[in-house]
Amino acid sequence: MTERPLVRMTGIGKRFGGVQACRDIDLTITAGEVHALLGENGAGKSTLINILSGVITAYDGTIEVDGRPVSFAGPVDAQRAGIATIHQELDLVAGLSIAENMFLGREPRTRLGSVDIRRMRRQAAEHLRTLGADLDPRRLVGSLRVGEQQLVEIGRALSLDARVLIMDEPTAALADAEVERLFETIAGLRRAGVGIVYISHRMAELEVIADRATVLRNGRLAGTVDPKTASRDEIIQLMVGRSVDALFGEGRNEPGEVLLDVRGFAVTPRRPTPGRTEPAGVDLTVRSGEIVGLAGLMGAGRTELLETLFGAGGSGRRTGEVTIDGRPYHPHGPRAALARGVAFVPEDRRGAGLMLEHSVAENVVLSALSSLTTLGVVRRQAVRRTVAEQLTSLAVKAASPAVAAATLSGGNQQKVVFAKQLLTQPRLLLLDEPTRGVDIGAKAEIYRLLHRLADTGMAILLASSELPELRSLCDRVVVLHRGRTVATLPRASATQQAILAAANGDDAKETR
Repeated sequence: MTERPLVRMTGIGKRFGGVQACRDIDLTITAGEVHALLGENGAGKSTLINILSGVITAYDGTIEVDGRPVSFAGPVDAQRAGIATIHQELDLVAGLSIAENMFLGREPRTRLGSVDIRRMRRQAAEHLRTLGADLDPRRLVGSLRVGEQQLVEIGRALSLDARVLIMDEPTAALADAEVERLFETIAGLRRAGVGIVYISHRMAELEVIADRATVLRNGRLAGTVDPKTASRDEIIQLMVGRSVDALFGEGRNEPGEVLLDVRGFAVTPRRPTPGRTEPAGVDLTVRSGEIVGLAGLMGAGRTELLETLFGAGGSGRRTGEVTIDGRPYHPHGPRAALARGVAFVPEDRRGAGLMLEHSVAENVVLSALSSLTTLGVVRRQAVRRTVAEQLTSLAVKAASPAVAAATLSGGNQQKVVFAKQLLTQPRLLLLDEPTRGVDIGAKAEIYRLLHRLADTGMAILLASSELPELRSLCDRVVVLHRGRTVATLPRASATQQAILAAANGDDAKETR
């Protein structure tokens, strides 16, 4: 690695009203280095990268690029200086194509000044191939899954020819095979001398990809370590100021009777949707008090299966058998699913799980408002009491139940989505990437919550692209490949190698 500083941030501080978001932080980024930036939500990571990327223009301290002091008037200035950012919350236009999003505001032109659509699509396709993404540049972004949109964001950043690339949770919606491809791309960028700031809550990634890790806690610098030699426990303690044992509870449950039984389930859509993999032969069971994981590569059909079980999937002819408590179950919408005791926490909490502009309280009671209404009139005292109980039970950190959901951190937003669904008192909880983009502390709280719910007899079906999460949380792991069940692995057999082999379509033995 060439020790040539590209960026030096010194004494960075930022206050928002009475809140000190950052205080006296130093950060150096060198050419060909992957520098991890770690910390819980609220530790100051987002503020720091927003300063570096020109989003925040008033702050304390100095920034140097190539040894020269700089002061960015906005993100465009930062991009011109060679600094590009992939934000955790995707910033794409659903109604435009992949190519149009990738070059928005920088469209290649013909000699006559019109947009050169062919060149734009060709260049977009080249960037997608670099990432191993088999996507048509003409497809509308609104038709893509979250993981595919993440790849488009990464491709857009690569198209800027950045010298410093800030990646904020770039693998949050990617399965392991796509993560490996991204790491290959990062290795190529390193060889080209690009400096990378890498923000991730996935500890296992840091050991593979990062050269250094700077840890923030409560807006201050907690320390800088080598993630290849520092233990995970050491890094986590720097992040949260507590031991790992104090964070993660151990929970194992004795499952009861079969609650959900799915046999040969398949959906043949009337009009196939590009990029959507419908169930094409799913077999699985979930018992009360059991946590069952869903694994598979991007496009395996995990999300589509959960959506269909919640009555939110696409229409079409359904074959096979689905029962709850031995009774046929074919919901025609979310309301019918809720009536049968089925709740769903979606992958995209901001787009599908919350009404961001509405208050935390309004979001919490949305799914159970009828139980808090008498003769069409909302019982406000009952709402206040119910909201307070839910926020306390899930340890949601919010200034007030009246604040907008958009103002909360990612982990607290996710807990509000949980609160909304749990208020319906479900017996079967469907979870799609339940810890996507949340910090280690919030992740530990969600793990303890799931163990607690399973202890009460709730059945949980959980899709995750994090193999360590599946192995640590789940009693069994069901692996999907192209919409089909290809393996059912008990905890003892659910090794990373076994899951990946099945997910890639290799021969796998089903074990029940």
